[in-house]
Amino acid sequence: MKRILIQLDTDARPSVFDRVVAVDAGCEQLFSYGGITPENVVPLIHGAIFTRGPQDLKSTAIFVGGSQSDAGEAVLKKITESFFGPFRVSVMLDANGSNTTAAAAVQSVTHHLELNGAEAVVLGGTGPVGFRAAQLLALSGATVRVASRVLERAETACSKLRGLVEGAKVIPAEASDDGLAATLDGAQVLISAGAAGVRFLTADEWRSLDTLKVLVDLNAVPPAGLEGVEPTDKGIERDGVICYGAIGVGGFKMKIHKAAIERLFAANDQIFNTVTIHEIASELS
Repeated sequence: MKRILIQLDTDARPSVFDRVVAVDAGCEQLFSYGGITPENVVPLIHGAIFTRGPQDLKSTAIFVGGSQSDAGEAVLKKITESFFGPFRVSVMLDANGSNTTAAAAVQSVTHHLELNGAEAVVLGGTGPVGFRAAQLLALSGATVRVASRVLERAETACSKLRGLVEGAKVIPAEASDDGLAATLDGAQVLISAGAAGVRFLTADEWRSLDTLKVLVDLNAVPPAGLEGVEPTDKGIERDGVICYGAIGVGGFKMKIHKAAIERLFAANDQIFNTVTIHEIASELS
């Protein structure tokens, strides 16, 4: 029985990146569809669950991708609502690479610092990767300042995080010049997950943080989100701070992505989302 991965992408054209990773992860047949919405996905799900007997459905799996994380979440919800009884297949959600990237970033930090009780700041914390990094940090017991240039957006993100993580210690914070000093005060962990080309801090600014232990800059497009951090940094110490750059994290992200694809075919009832993908990262670390 050949292993079939069905790629459902919310963008008009299915991601070439996700297709290449699927093949490299050992997928034997790859069916790719673009322009997927909750309104048009159900016939594709029926095609996946009704063509093989229940005992063989573990050889079929679904990958949900696309550039918009919220759109991917909505498609995943509709997919799971379409399953019933034994008629289901395993599904992985990694829209915009947000789940695997966040998992790789947070797990990299754990090599150097116990997160339970730590003080963390996520710059760009309302974006797809930043939000999920904040979720995983909170799940690990850290107090997380979710920073945005618009405080109202940070407040909305924190409200959502409290619904996802019981007892989450999350604080809306400002990434603007006026509120940035207060946001960074006492931070031990700093993750920069802003949009490409956005610089949050100069090298002098983050080096001045006496409490800072580990930082991660996930921006591979110049200029760096955190000046002085090289994209290839992977656990490099700079002025007493352990640094990771986008490429330094990216190798682990790819390892997580491939491992998750492989594990989809172990059973037909798995849902790989932010939390479960981070569990895979923990096992691989």
